[in-house]
Amino acid sequence: MDLDPVRLKVLDLIRDRTPPTDMKNASLAMGRNAAYLHQFVYRGTPKVLSEDDRETLSEHLGCKPIDLKHKKTPPRKPRKKSVPRENRVEPSSVAGVPEGYLAIPEIDVRASAGPGAMNEGLEETKEMWFFPDPVIRHEFRAQPADLRMITIDGDSMEPLLASGDRILIDTSQRIPVPPGIFVIWDGMGLVAKRIEHEPNSEPPKVVIKSVNPDYETYERDAEEVHMIGRVVWTSRRL
Repeated sequence: MDLDPVRLKVLDLIRDRTPPTDMKNASLAMGRNAAYLHQFVYRGTPKVLSEDDRETLSEHLGCKPIDLKHKKTPPRKPRKKSVPRENRVEPSSVAGVPEGYLAIPEIDVRASAGPGAMNEGLEETKEMWFFPDPVIRHEFRAQPADLRMITIDGDSMEPLLASGDRILIDTSQRIPVPPGIFVIWDGMGLVAKRIEHEPNSEPPKVVIKSVNPDYETYERDAEEVHMIGRVVWTSRRL
């Protein structure tokens, strides 16, 4: 979909904010789910921001509510009370998880950092990894159901990521604002690349970069890039 001025404004404000923020944290600051702004910007749901949403988002982004107003904005509606975090039930289908730890699946694919491994999807669980609960929630700032572990294959991201490194991806973070290392599907396989949103591009574009200078930087329309998730952690065997 073509992004209107308000949606482009949201992307620019998120990119330029100090201290940094991203779609997920901005959504949570609004009292919404982590994917709310992604759906608003790229899927057109909702079509416009309500008065409540404009007020809370403008406070987070340091702008005026009027900056985020479309020509037609729905009237203020009572906000449903959210379930307190301490009362939420976290999904867990893994037996034998040590107390105070959360289980994260390692997926049986290799994320190519080069030409592209011939794998598609994130379905086959290879094994489970246990992370301390505080690390998941406070260090990674993620929900355990959104995390997947996969393995790097290739040299295009060296020396940052080497072939055989394990990376943890947050599948709820699929918008490159701020820029970062993402796993994407390139039509041939899963690849790890540095992805940046091109400001004020029409249609919206992203810049796809490798760390290894032997690989070229290129641009793609945002709608052509299948974002799997943002890399939030890596492990390397010495």
